Amino acid sequence: MSENYQEVNASQQADRDLFKATLPFGVESVKTSWWVVSSTFLMLLAALLGAALTPMWPLRLLFSVLSALLLMRAFITYHDYMHNAILSRSRVAGWLFRLYAVFSLTPPRSWKNSHNHHHGHVGRIDAGSIGAFATMTTEMWRNASPMERIAYRVERHPLTILGGYFTIFFLSVTLLPFLRNPARHWDSLLVLLGHSAMVATLWILGGFDVAFFVVLLPMTIASMLGSFLFFAQHSFENMQVLPAETWTSRRAAIESSSYLKLNRVMSWFTGNIGYHHIHHLNVRIPFYRLPEAMAAIPELQSPVTITLSLKDIRACFQCCLWDEGLQRMVSYREFARAAAI
Repeated sequence: MSENYQEVNASQQADRDLFKATLPFGVESVKTSWWVVSSTFLMLLAALLGAALTPMWPLRLLFSVLSALLLMRAFITYHDYMHNAILSRSRVAGWLFRLYAVFSLTPPRSWKNSHNHHHGHVGRIDAGSIGAFATMTTEMWRNASPMERIAYRVERHPLTILGGYFTIFFLSVTLLPFLRNPARHWDSLLVLLGHSAMVATLWILGGFDVAFFVVLLPMTIASMLGSFLFFAQHSFENMQVLPAETWTSRRAAIESSSYLKLNRVMSWFTGNIGYHHIHHLNVRIPFYRLPEAMAAIPELQSPVTITLSLKDIRACFQCCLWDEGLQRMVSYREFARAAAI
């Protein structure tokens, strides 16, 4: 009992020490925050105008793809604002991000509630799937009903990721929270109405091609990429899923969240989302200071690393169930083979 107490106490002290080391980086530069927000949204507006007004369809397609990439960067600024990491006291920023929420189908109440739950429970065996993709243990899978297994497979299927515009942002983030609790998630209805009105207006005034290149295609691409990045950061080889009694915020950040190694261009478009293990350790660190924190703190420099290679993407989707005996993620096929022995 004494040894267990000492281990728990040592782990808690390690948590406090590491979090304390990140505190200097959790201070924003308001000037820098406004620069990254204003430049991102101005470039996004220019790309959307290009997608709407350029007469040649190859150029419209190019502007549309660029808009999708800029939507991801804009999402990270919105994400940091919702974490109070940047511009939390600015009313102008607040209204700008409310408009962005309509375009991106991310109602503030629904997103904040689910995302905060995710941060408080990531990597826990007993955690639900609120704000994250569900993770079953092999024992839970054995005891699951056929319908529960189907629902679990569907939730983690690559097609769900590919259709993230509809499956994740429209259904999970916006529509379902409103249907479950209209009084609490009234802003989801406003976002749905605003987004639908935007698409309809573009379609009526400019035709289907304008609605397609300005909203439908950029949102499809951005939602697909964003959904996969989020999935991959918490479903990868060598990740750990922890029982409640050993779960700590430090272990969840370092062992249950990946470091996604990206080139400079993709790091810029994704707002340093690859430094996810550091973000989970301290949500108040602005995205533009995450590389600085990693470079300065030795404990953050040896995370589980993944890439966007086809091998790593395939491996992420093969991490289906947590095997408590093997202490690693396994595929459905691997579990079935082991169960048949």
